[in-house]
Amino acid sequence: MIQYGKSGSPRNSDEDQINQDKPQLKIQPRNQPPASKLKVPQKDLMVFFRQLSVILDSGVALAQGMLLISENMTNAKMAYCIQTIAFRLNAGEELSSSLRLYPKVFEPIAVGLIEAGEAGGILGEVLDRVALLLEERAKIRGQIIGALVYPALVFLLAISVSLGLLIFIVPKFKNMFDGMGAELPALTSFMLHLSNFVTSLTFVIGAPLVIATGLYLLRAYYNTKQGRLIIDTNILKIPLFGDLLLRSEMAGMCDTLSTLVNSGIPVVDGIMRCISASSNELIRQTLQRSIKLITQGQELNYSMGRSNVFPKLVISMIKIGEETGQLSFMLEKLTMFYKREVEVTVSALTKAMEPAVIFVVAAIVGTIVISLYLPMFSLITNMGN
Repeated sequence: MIQYGKSGSPRNSDEDQINQDKPQLKIQPRNQPPASKLKVPQKDLMVFFRQLSVILDSGVALAQGMLLISENMTNAKMAYCIQTIAFRLNAGEELSSSLRLYPKVFEPIAVGLIEAGEAGGILGEVLDRVALLLEERAKIRGQIIGALVYPALVFLLAISVSLGLLIFIVPKFKNMFDGMGAELPALTSFMLHLSNFVTSLTFVIGAPLVIATGLYLLRAYYNTKQGRLIIDTNILKIPLFGDLLLRSEMAGMCDTLSTLVNSGIPVVDGIMRCISASSNELIRQTLQRSIKLITQGQELNYSMGRSNVFPKLVISMIKIGEETGQLSFMLEKLTMFYKREVEVTVSALTKAMEPAVIFVVAAIVGTIVISLYLPMFSLITNMGN
């Protein structure tokens, strides 16, 4: 049985000294937000669950183990949070109820798993599952970010180089062209007018305002339920990137649901926690509709298959799992499959983006350079004639 307070030991002469050395709650750090608004880095949370699982397996009482972990934390806010939870455990509260006080630190899926572990007496095993689940989700998120960062950086570089040419190089050619008095090609005239616009006060003041206003309006629209649904739906339709995001969502959903089902949590409760873990509104609403159908007596595969959002492979594997009584096993196989698919898609996307991005950069810079040299070619031709 999990010990929430101090480790059990026979009374001895050192008991009074132990009580005197009982740890006290540290002074609250400055700018410590309320429990309902506290946020911590995902990395610190993964390390905490992994360390707590190891300490619990070694036989140390849960509250004492949390105090030991907090003493070695570099994040003062997180350490104070863990110490507060440990003192609540010593006061007789359960771990799951204490974690619910920090909704932005401990996700509902983690709290649900821990609650199931407390009920089944397998808290140490469940903590290890929580740590593994968070690590896998962070790995998938990192792969997606890595796939998106490279083209974004190259595109930013292309914009910077183009602005540099238009601001510093093109105006020098303009003075030379004015002295020639020749008729300029259409492309050259366009670049000169674009350079005048970029170097004007209107662009310097207006461009940041337009960008800031556009981002603000987009964010405000995305914060609405309908706007989030429309944007998230269209994101999944983007070539290559949409497939990558859908596969990552499937990997996370199957991993979460299999972990919850293995821990003894009912399917409906597991899907509700998958909803809170998903970042795509289309998938969230699809899962919500699935819950309604399941509560009406429909099977999971039928409830999820009516929307045509989930891949047919997911529906087929879940159907087989339900018919054979091995739903969690099938979900684990789907998790492994989609994790490999995410890795393969990221690799293919990176390889496909490299030549495409280079071509776009070369096209932008090359167009500007060619527009500057076209008048010279015309002048040389006229002189030769």
